[in-house]
Amino acid sequence: FCFASHLSLFPPKVPPHTHTMVLYPNIEPYQTGMLAVSDLHTIHYEVSGKKDGEPVLFLHGGPGGGTGPSDRRYFDPSFYKIIMIDQRGSGKSTPHACLEENNTPSLVSDIEKVREHLKIDKWVVFGGSWGSTLSLVYSETHPERVNRLILRGIFTLRRKELLFFYQEGASWLFADAWEDYEKQIPEAERGDMIQAYYNRLTGDDPVVRDACALAWSKWEMATSKLKVDPKYLERADDPAWALAFARIESHYFVNGGFFPEGYVLDNVDRIRHIPTTIVQGRYDVVCPFKTAWDLHRRFPEAKFVVCSGSGHSAGEAEISEELVKAADAHRDFKKRSLNSASGRPMTAGKVPPGGAATFFAGGSFEVADAADAAPRKDAPWLNNTFTFG
Repeated sequence: FCFASHLSLFPPKVPPHTHTMVLYPNIEPYQTGMLAVSDLHTIHYEVSGKKDGEPVLFLHGGPGGGTGPSDRRYFDPSFYKIIMIDQRGSGKSTPHACLEENNTPSLVSDIEKVREHLKIDKWVVFGGSWGSTLSLVYSETHPERVNRLILRGIFTLRRKELLFFYQEGASWLFADAWEDYEKQIPEAERGDMIQAYYNRLTGDDPVVRDACALAWSKWEMATSKLKVDPKYLERADDPAWALAFARIESHYFVNGGFFPEGYVLDNVDRIRHIPTTIVQGRYDVVCPFKTAWDLHRRFPEAKFVVCSGSGHSAGEAEISEELVKAADAHRDFKKRSLNSASGRPMTAGKVPPGGAATFFAGGSFEVADAADAAPRKDAPWLNNTFTFG
């Protein structure tokens, strides 16, 4: 189950279905292209779903992760016009794994160039992990272009978030996987693992570079799900993918994301009017719960969904289900709004399991429980509404 808003005291319960069961069917893009965004960089984009549908932009993680066919499947293709971009150096964009002119302001500018190229006025922005960072920075820069945010696995690239995962913290929970990550670096340099990896990933020795790319990427793949998934680990076995992923991530991390410390949270007031859903795995060690909680405290208008049996990956069924629900909820709201404007009778949207009705109010989604529970004086954090799923 997932709780919207505050803490859960119940033990985790993983849904009895798989990630792919909760997604929409596979579809193919009807438009693909390469857009020159600078003299150096050309980025790959694709469009799928409904040609005149509600535009939704999918922003991938990493940075450096690139997009894949399953990323289209969070969205109802009969309603959404689905746009996906491979960010600079990632996926099919060129030059591959390039770090020159690769920074957050440039990515924000690229998003605007794609929007203008596709003649889109406003869009839903959907991103997880680094994709949540970029979604937040983009919307804080261009709030007039965003009509909804759907965020997962919140990451704001503060130094303490990086140190937890790449220096000490997650290593206590995944000591076996950490050993393989740590052994690439001589003991004398282990005081700053990110910098030590970056030095090797940008060095001249291709053997060392490729070994470090594999180890860096496998560390993240091994820790991204509540239970280690061997198939997920196989992603790192692709040398080209691992090189882009590790090089670009470490490049952004040693440069603090190319924005001041705390920038994302410090500027959240610019977007508090934008309807937003935050989906966070309780046991996420890549982007720990604390960051999502900090965003929730700064952005109380957003719907905050805690997936109590999940880690970091959007490939976990519980998280996938909540992301699909968030996209479906926006679809249902837009349809109700159109019916109301045209004078047609409004039809109810899908009611989540457990009888909780989802509705739109006060600039954000709220979830009301069907059972009118009395306030809990002994545990006041449980007084906020929640829904079982």
